[in-house]
Amino acid sequence: MKIAIITETFLPSTDGVVTRLSASIRWLKKQGHEILVIAPDLGVSDFEGVKVAGVPAYTFFLYKDKKLSFFSKKVKAYLKDFQPDLVHAVNPAFLGATGIYYTKKLKLPLMASYHTHVPKYADYYHFSFLKPAMWKYFKKLHDQASLNLCTSKAVLKELEDKNFHNLHHWKRGVDTKQFHPSFFSQDMRNRLSNGQPEQTLLLFVGRLAPEKEVEKIKSVLEKSNDYCLAIVGDGPHRNFLEKHFKGTNTIFTGFLHGDDLASAYASSDLFVFPSTTETLGLVLMEAMAAGLPVISADSGPTGEQIEDGVNGLLYHSTHPDGLFNTVEKLKNKEERVKMGVRAHEGIQSVGWDDQSSQLYDYYMQTLELHHKAVK
Repeated sequence: MKIAIITETFLPSTDGVVTRLSASIRWLKKQGHEILVIAPDLGVSDFEGVKVAGVPAYTFFLYKDKKLSFFSKKVKAYLKDFQPDLVHAVNPAFLGATGIYYTKKLKLPLMASYHTHVPKYADYYHFSFLKPAMWKYFKKLHDQASLNLCTSKAVLKELEDKNFHNLHHWKRGVDTKQFHPSFFSQDMRNRLSNGQPEQTLLLFVGRLAPEKEVEKIKSVLEKSNDYCLAIVGDGPHRNFLEKHFKGTNTIFTGFLHGDDLASAYASSDLFVFPSTTETLGLVLMEAMAAGLPVISADSGPTGEQIEDGVNGLLYHSTHPDGLFNTVEKLKNKEERVKMGVRAHEGIQSVGWDDQSSQLYDYYMQTLELHHKAVK
């Protein structure tokens, strides 16, 4: 099958969407399918033998460090030249809207997947009044597709309540070989703890943006001198966060990749995740695979992954002392280790192959639905 994937974000960007997409493309290519990725032009033209067709990208005022692509006739040219059997619009917003428009013009089968709760982000950027218009816009885009995927059951239910069309759940996945307790490194622990490895090391990994609510972790450091914090990632909120955490035992590493990222997980004590806007939270699975107990703000998607008291702990984000009190429950190293072992063991059945195989099945369903519709 020839599959054109149109995505708002791709390499060298680092986020959960890119990680999932990369794993899916590898699997599809291995199965003999031909893939074309249409993405913002960030200098990458090839991904492991798969062509990446770039579209001019520009800085967006809300995310000044992240370039996005908007309407471009190049998308039509790419599609006409490639002649795909199916188009997959990943997280359609700007470039995805262009892709959907030309896919419909060319009468090609279309599937879409929903990965980012953009309307919820409006609350963090002082655009709450735009949320009804945003929901209407994203619904209109997704309703053009024969089939739509969601990465958590909670988000699927939310989109059902918004009357999105033909929704299905796309399984979670994680690389259980790359993220593993064996990547523990004393050197990495010394680095992340700022030379104080005897302290309880808290870890956050993710894009540094207001909706992640990373600043809430400061309360733990203020209430107890027993903890230190490593923040792995980068983004538009980094300067604010560096000022916010000034004077606390916190270090910022920027993005880490590959073995360095795996080592950061395996060398820490607790993974802390304050965000309530995720549609999945891939970093939660990476942490668990590395044997790290997770402390997360309770939300629909995080509740699907964290079994409270088994592989991690959930807390209510609205409670002023909720995060600190929950972290304190795992102050005892023996309890942390037991929970980390359960987290690691519980995630071993989750890999990338099953979700990639499921994606292919959804592609086949999309083809069937499209052909029925055009008869």
